Amino acid sequence: MPASRRNRFERRRAETRQAGVRAARQILAESGHTSASIRAIAELADVGFGSFYNHFTGKPDLFDAAVADALEEYAQAIDERLHGLDDPAERLAAGLRLSARMAGAHPEIMRILCHSGLSRICTGRGLAPRARRDVEHGIASGRFTVVDPVVGLVALDGSLLALLELWFTQPEADNGQASDSMAEMLLHMLGLSADEARDIARRTLPPAA
Repeated sequence: MPASRRNRFERRRAETRQAGVRAARQILAESGHTSASIRAIAELADVGFGSFYNHFTGKPDLFDAAVADALEEYAQAIDERLHGLDDPAERLAAGLRLSARMAGAHPEIMRILCHSGLSRICTGRGLAPRARRDVEHGIASGRFTVVDPVVGLVALDGSLLALLELWFTQPEADNGQASDSMAEMLLHMLGLSADEARDIARRTLPPAA
């Protein structure tokens, strides 16, 4: 197959797969359920029913891909804002605070995170490896006194889910203030003094690029 034809084939294949992922993301955001039929998913994605198994082994594979896609998109958005911050304590606090403030701009992703649960967020791509890196950096540098990075990661992701649940169930609440308080508590739990935790959790957030 000529290279140009092969490239077009691979591009169409990637576009078809991404259409399925987008459809699954829409379903997860709207209901959190994975009970939709493959035919319904294919219709929503506007792709042929028979092409589904060319890209996914089944619905669990598709919905895992959809969650991973949402997490990676979200993590990249956070990364852009955290660029230039080296202190792991400040990175964790700012990431948590930005999550609450960015909810309105990324409602689909926020709803997917709410519906995904702690296990998927802790073990998936996107947020988990970045957060674990910062937790491990904080432990290695002596910024954090918690000795198990898994415990630190679960505490961080649990805090994020709590904030998202607040955004989801009480949209009138001041999520910015709630996230600042949550970040302060998290940093204190990880080993920072109460005064330093409060200071970091109240610093001006890095601006959008």
